[in-house]
Parts: sequence; structure tokens; C-alpha cells
Amino acid sequence: MEPLLSVKNLVKVYGKETRALNGISLDFYPGEFIVVIGPSGAGKSTFIRCINRLVDPTEGEIIFDGQHLEKLSGQKLRKERSKIGMIFQHYNLVGRTNVIKNVLHGQLSNTPLYKSVLGLYNERDKQEAVELLKKVGLEEQIYKRADALSGGQMQRVGICRAILQRPKLLLADEPIASLDPLSANIVMQQLHDISSEKNLTCIVNLHQVDFAKKYASRIIGIKDGMVIYDGSPSQLTEEIVRDIYEGKESQMTLLNDHTGSSVFEEETAKELVAAGNRYE
Repeated sequence: MEPLLSVKNLVKVYGKETRALNGISLDFYPGEFIVVIGPSGAGKSTFIRCINRLVDPTEGEIIFDGQHLEKLSGQKLRKERSKIGMIFQHYNLVGRTNVIKNVLHGQLSNTPLYKSVLGLYNERDKQEAVELLKKVGLEEQIYKRADALSGGQMQRVGICRAILQRPKLLLADEPIASLDPLSANIVMQQLHDISSEKNLTCIVNLHQVDFAKKYASRIIGIKDGMVIYDGSPSQLTEEIVRDIYEGKESQMTLLNDHTGSSVFEEETAKELVAAGNRYE
């Protein structure tokens, strides 16, 4: 099988001396659900943002769907980037706009400007947006403003928006870092299930080793801008994990707020059932 994405000797230097990425080479195949783990400052976010050129690499190659993304610019880059969905840590929704319009923004690159301004999306897009929102248990929230939702709900809207883009590759940069464990489980389960159903290649950045082991088909461990683990969840030993998080072991689980208490959002039992999730 040919890789969908090949990264070769990827280097990113900030300023004169800060090497965020130090020669990463990896292949990613269709249908994989990859979780990239590592502490803050390891280079995870820089890596995932170099893939879709939100950050320009200093050196190396990024070959996606047969195209060298590092060589593209302008319209050609926008065309290839439209095949890559992105899910952000802080959701990046338009708060004053309702949920379904936020999902429909996933088709902005394929919609003429005047139609998007007037909200004239085609029926296929609107129907798929509704079906996606139903799939993630948000059918009752379709016409609510996005800023009226909980964090977990907003992230599920972000997933729907990225999926409506109809990408070949899905990137998620710390999608559960701001969520409590229950909401994080919902988001990761939905992201995993939808990616699997659509046979998408999905690359997710996480701090949390337990979530990586639960959902990933493949785990990549990054430390100091270099890959120090690439393998199955079952082969990720405690010794390897300690090496990856050396000195930053507190980051291996869901982050807490500044008071030290977990940040819990209101997720009702009804929403959990609607989302089709069961948790112990």
C-alpha cells in the first residue's frame, strides 16, 4: 500500500537556535488512526501544523496525495489543503453563528463567496451537515449559537465541520486538552468512529497516554523534536513512556485548571445516549 502522506527529514527552526523539529521522517497510510504523544515543547503542534503548511518547514519534504506540499503556494496549495481537515484545541468556531452554519463552513473552499455570505449552501451539504450533527448527538443543538454550547459540544461541532470538508486526511491538534475526562471520551470516541467509518487517515496530537492507548491504531512518541517511538499501543511500555515524558510526567493525563481541580462541563445522560456512547 502506498502512503497517503510521507514526511521526510522534516526540520523546523525558530529564530537562530530553537529546533522544534529535528529531522522527522514518517509514512502514514490510508485508514490509520495515529496518536502523537509527547510533553509540551516536544514539537507535536509544530509537526502537525507543518503537514498542512500552517507552519512552513525549514527543511524537508511533505508529500501528500502525490504532491510536494512544501513546494506549493497560492491556489495550488489551497487546493491540496482543502483535502486536509483540521480540528483545533480551542474549537475555532464562530460563536455568534448557529451550529449548522459553523459545520457548513467546512465547505467554504468549495462555495462561491457570495453564496457563503448569503448562506446559500447546496442541499447535499446541508443534509450531510444535519446527518453529521445527529451522529455526534447534537441534533437538538442545530440552531443554537455555537457560543451557547459546552466545550465538549463545541469540539464535536468542530469535528463535523472538518468532516464536511470531505478530506482525505484529518488532523487534530490537542482536541481534548481543554475538556474533562467524560467530555474527552465523547470527543475521542466520535473522532475515532467517524474516521473509521469514512476510512480517513487521522493524526491526533495528545498529551494523554491512556487515551492514546485506548483509541490509536498506531502511536508516535516525540521528544525534543525527534521520533523516539513508532509502533502499536501494545508495544508502548512504561519504560518508553517515562523516557518520552522525562521530567514532565504530570502531563501524561488530562490537564487540570489553575486551581488544580478538573474542569467539568455539563454533559447530560441524554446527550451521552444520543451520541451512542457507553462509558464505565
